[in-house]
Amino acid sequence: MNKGDLIESVASQLNESKAHATKIVDAVLEGISQGVQRDGKVTITGFGSFERKERAARTGINPATRQPIEIKASRTINFRPSQSLKESLNEATV
Repeated sequence: MNKGDLIESVASQLNESKAHATKIVDAVLEGISQGVQRDGKVTITGFGSFERKERAARTGINPATRQPIEIKASRTINFRPSQSLKESLNEATV
């Protein structure tokens, strides 16, 4: 599922236009993004949590030249599904 599919799903579930569903999806994604930037973590009960992680600087290997290279420190985001989401995924496959 991509963003367009998600927008269509929201539009059909809420019986709204795609334009309105687009605003809803964009607002939710923006809220998650701002929450992670501001607080470092956003938890959605029954779904999961998004958490900002820090990656330390490290030495890597350039695969083309096999020479060591320095990889700068960076930030990334981690998603951890809730227990109920994990259970619902496992039920769907049985």
